[in-house]
Amino acid sequence: MLHINNLVFRIGGRPLFDDATVHVAAGARVGLVGRNGAGKSTLFKLVLGELAPDAGDIVIRPRAKVGRVAQEAPEGETVLLDCVLAADQERTDLLAEADHCRDAHRIAEIHERLNAIDAHSAPARAAAILAGLGFDAEAQARPVSSFSGGWRMRVALASALFARPDLLLLDEPTNHLDLEATLWLQSFLAGYPGTLIVISHDRELLNEVCSRIVHLEGCRLNLYGGNYDDFVRVRREKMDLAAKAQAKQAEQRKKIQAFIDRFRAKATKAAQAQSRIKMLERMEPVVSVVEERSISFDFPDPEPLSPPIMALEGGIAGYGDTVVLRGLNLRIDMDDRIALLGANGNGKSTLSKVLSGRLELLGGEMRRSGKLKVGYFAQHQTEELRLDRTPYDHMAELMKDAPEAKVRAQAWAASASSRTAPTCGWRTCRAARRRGCCSRS
Repeated sequence: MLHINNLVFRIGGRPLFDDATVHVAAGARVGLVGRNGAGKSTLFKLVLGELAPDAGDIVIRPRAKVGRVAQEAPEGETVLLDCVLAADQERTDLLAEADHCRDAHRIAEIHERLNAIDAHSAPARAAAILAGLGFDAEAQARPVSSFSGGWRMRVALASALFARPDLLLLDEPTNHLDLEATLWLQSFLAGYPGTLIVISHDRELLNEVCSRIVHLEGCRLNLYGGNYDDFVRVRREKMDLAAKAQAKQAEQRKKIQAFIDRFRAKATKAAQAQSRIKMLERMEPVVSVVEERSISFDFPDPEPLSPPIMALEGGIAGYGDTVVLRGLNLRIDMDDRIALLGANGNGKSTLSKVLSGRLELLGGEMRRSGKLKVGYFAQHQTEELRLDRTPYDHMAELMKDAPEAKVRAQAWAASASSRTAPTCGWRTCRAARRRGCCSRS
């Protein structure tokens, strides 16, 4: 289905792919994994033809349809169900032609093709996909514009799934889904009849759906059989074997070098010493499997507080005149570990904002320990971050008493985990930052 041959691609002089080769068979369900910034989303753009490779080629089976989730959420007054139905371009075109065609022979061809693509069951299929992603019958009859951005991205996902392309590319498809919709998507993708390549940080999805894993590492594409757990196990075994082979080769080199150093000057052993010198020169070093750098988090132990640290009685939460939650009665103690579950729109984020102090109660009473400090990570970080400020600015505001070096180290750690690694030597160009000529200063 897809052949990537000797692919070379650079961004700003930084290589993302260097002689990368992989072949994806028709019907395979492939997980594309690798560290953030390695080039996974860029590879999708190369496959779709949105970017041109510097060298090598990407070949897709002739006449194969390639699909993906639209980057922009759908808009307008189109009813949800019709929006999804329109994603099957061939069906839409055939139905439009059938309405205006007067040639009996052509009409017969159109209806024959409509039967072949199972066009008559399309509304039921589209409705089933929308229902799986959380839209009930009433919601499916509403215009797209009446939904929030996150829900409209679900419509974009439903459209991509309904179109049933031969090659489906999905980049983090669970980002806007709740637990129920994620489980439905896993089941749907596990039985997808076409070829699937999915980028995801959801380990369970990669295990349940994928039969192959492509690992993007060191500018190369390495194909592994099995799901994500199989990939981790095989790669760990490779690392262990490579480490043992390196140690064995190092010991062998040491012995050969000791022989050379001992007998090189002796006439009776000179020929053997020269033979071992050539043996060392011909010895290929064992290629190691590099352990990728991981981002680690250090959460300091909080100061012990008397229970309860927080309590709600008869709480009512919402926005203005709109009540989202009522009858909130709960107690939180120091050692509690609580997961909030529920469909999107049921008020999970609203409750989190109430507990963090970002949203005042409309009614009821909240009591909290006077020494309580609450950390909050928002679902949409644009609500918490000022986009015109740098990582250093945000860290400096939180670390007012810390020395500059420590603030910069923390800011670097935050930026290093972003999707695109810096290419300007930001960590070391201190003079440029002092002059103000570096955009990251």
